[in-house]
Amino acid sequence: MFKRYIQNKLESLVMEYFLMHPEVKLVVVVGAAGKTTTKNAIATVLAQKFRVRAEPGNLNEFLSVPPAMLGVEYPDFGSLRNPLVWAKVFKQMREKIYAPTDVDVVVQELGTDHPGQIPHFGKYLKPDLAVVTSVVPEHMEFFGTIENVAKEELFVTSYAKETLINRDDIDENFAEFILSDRISTYGVHPPAEYYFKVKGKQEVLKGFTGEIMSPNLGKIPAEIKLVGQHSLKAALAAGAVGARLGMSAVEVSKGVAQIRAVPGRMNILPGRNGTTIIDDSYNSSPMAAIEALKVIYQIDGGERFAILGSMNELGDMSEVSHQQVGEFCDPEKLENVITVGKQAGEFLAPAAKGKGNRVVSFDNPVEAGAFVASRMQKGAVVLVKGSQNGVFTEEATKVLLKDVSLEKELVRQSAYWMAQKQDFLSTLK
Repeated sequence: MFKRYIQNKLESLVMEYFLMHPEVKLVVVVGAAGKTTTKNAIATVLAQKFRVRAEPGNLNEFLSVPPAMLGVEYPDFGSLRNPLVWAKVFKQMREKIYAPTDVDVVVQELGTDHPGQIPHFGKYLKPDLAVVTSVVPEHMEFFGTIENVAKEELFVTSYAKETLINRDDIDENFAEFILSDRISTYGVHPPAEYYFKVKGKQEVLKGFTGEIMSPNLGKIPAEIKLVGQHSLKAALAAGAVGARLGMSAVEVSKGVAQIRAVPGRMNILPGRNGTTIIDDSYNSSPMAAIEALKVIYQIDGGERFAILGSMNELGDMSEVSHQQVGEFCDPEKLENVITVGKQAGEFLAPAAKGKGNRVVSFDNPVEAGAFVASRMQKGAVVLVKGSQNGVFTEEATKVLLKDVSLEKELVRQSAYWMAQKQDFLSTLK
């Protein structure tokens, strides 16, 4: 009852804000994967022309979305049941409503872990533009089938004025779930309307050089400092949003050049003894893990290690999904496959061994990092991929870093998360 009251109040304040400030544009980002990277990329590009508000983390649930949209700090976990704390949040949101607006565009991601949550956001949000990043397995213990995921994520097309859809990662068979004809598409290649044309030789760990091909702006020169094609798609989405909102080709080009990886998402970090770490430890799905492996396979010379954590919240699809990633592990291109977590050890490890890989499994991410640290030679590249609860592969990354000062580049390093991880690791002793 208390939570419902808080939620209703927050949502009514957001509705009031947009009624009072109709000049403020709203861009929302939904999808089974890639939301935060895409949101931050969009905010970076739009900042070339507009005053932009985009909470940099992943506050995307019912209670956290409204404060984030108005630039009000979300309460810490321990105070969510405190009425006085929420009274302060309401007061700050009201001040935003009645003050002159400090932004031109709000960019907000919307998350879901149960059917009906993306539809619910449409009861109080009317986005000027929605971006759908992907339809892949997520929270399958609740969604059950990929069709249900598609129905959920694509419902945003029914209440957004216009939608951009990632054509590469949304199967055309899901077209029946698109509820609007106000659709544009983006992707790495045609027939997406916004796509990327490579120019010259590409260096895997330095990003992409080429042009974003735009139906309304033509060829947009693009230097994109992100790694992996799935990261490139985030930059393409950002360029497409900029074009749709009236930016010039020069403004879009300058914006995409400033996009950088965020902690835990294909972030390139220096490791011990002249090694390189690809830290992708924020979260994992079969698609994202395979895309990350494709990146490390393209790197010439030196040893290559893959630390692969369990992929959470896959429900009945967990076994086959972990096997799929294990079967994609190539013994010709990987020195070792190191798994972290129960499901990765149970399902991914045997599949990788079956392909001829040398596999070592751990429950403790720190031990996994120590194992790789003891074996990697100068020039080695280490991919670290994993999910959150019960996995925490960022703690494996921590062991491999060149310098402790780089720990600020890792995910889940707040006091709250460190306490959670300490409790988790203590259960493994």
